[in-house]
Amino acid sequence: MDFQTSVRTCFQKYVTFSGRAIRSEYWWFSLFLILASIVLGLVDSVLFGWETLFSPLGDLFSLATILPSLAVTSRRLHDIDKSAWWMLLILLPIIGWIVLIYWMCQPGTQGPNQFGNDPFGNDPIDHDDNDYAPSSIPTVGD
Repeated sequence: MDFQTSVRTCFQKYVTFSGRAIRSEYWWFSLFLILASIVLGLVDSVLFGWETLFSPLGDLFSLATILPSLAVTSRRLHDIDKSAWWMLLILLPIIGWIVLIYWMCQPGTQGPNQFGNDPFGNDPIDHDDNDYAPSSIPTVGD
């Protein structure tokens, strides 16, 4: 999944907490959030002064993207077969952050898990059934 597709997907599924999200969807959207926050922070600084805590553009952007970021994090945790409640680890400084970053870097579960079908359409056991989601992502060797 490329940058543009990831951002579009995350905004289209902005309140979809079910299903699964692949690593690239999560990380491209995270990069978008970081870059947009930096740019809006600079614009706020130029418009409202460097020494003020007043940053309406950045605050509005953060408010507008909180649900999409929670949703994609939830779907990413589902992809590694973890409950979305594990997002609460973010409340534990350092240790919780490290654990979440580690999990977000892990490859997803191959085949279906309790949260849905494999986003890649991989089934390590049975390739005859067509009960998996179709994928536009080519598999290795195609």
